[in-house]
Amino acid sequence: MPSQPEQFSPRMRPGGRWLSALELLFGSAIVIGHNVYHLVPNEVLILFVVGWLSVRIRNGRWAAIGFKRPQFWMRIVGIALAAAGLRIVLGSFLIEPLGARFWPAIEPPAGAEQIAGNLKVAMLWLLLVWTFAAFGEEIVYRGYLTLRGAEASGGSSAAFWWATLLVSFLFGLGHFYKGPTGILDSAVAGLILGAAYLVSGRNLWTAVLGHGFIDTYAVVALFFGWES
Repeated sequence: MPSQPEQFSPRMRPGGRWLSALELLFGSAIVIGHNVYHLVPNEVLILFVVGWLSVRIRNGRWAAIGFKRPQFWMRIVGIALAAAGLRIVLGSFLIEPLGARFWPAIEPPAGAEQIAGNLKVAMLWLLLVWTFAAFGEEIVYRGYLTLRGAEASGGSSAAFWWATLLVSFLFGLGHFYKGPTGILDSAVAGLILGAAYLVSGRNLWTAVLGHGFIDTYAVVALFFGWES
């Protein structure tokens, strides 16, 4: 029988839960401080550095957040595609129509209106979404903050699901500029990506690819004028 994908269990040291809780609170403050109150620089850049140092010192390796080579790439890609499809369908046919009943339309990122029909701008956006968004945001949210949230709750499987819910809420606030519907839409996207991450055995490549597929579809849709 083929061996099972490697699972990583957080190494809990004395005081580790309290330290993880403090890191989660710090990360939450940075997310809210930047996106809601505009008091600190971009949270992805800050927490990428903080998370890299923290994981390196406390956990020793990137496998702690799920950066490990999958045993079956097709399974990872399949889960990522399913997550991306679910997120796109829910966003287009449920969240946006429902949100339109109560709130203004989702505010797009600055400069997104320049993508339509402009191949050079579209390619630059694809570079941005696969680096800053897919890799950067997933390392910070699904990787670092989810790990610390789960450790603060004991590191069990249930703790990872609880942490995924909390981090999805933070991910929604991380898109505060989009307005209420956009916050809800992003929180649901974070929950779907987080669930895919856990279902795949906490392999971060699933979330990275899923995020990249979602944003690639958005860029292509804007380029061809399928969405405004």
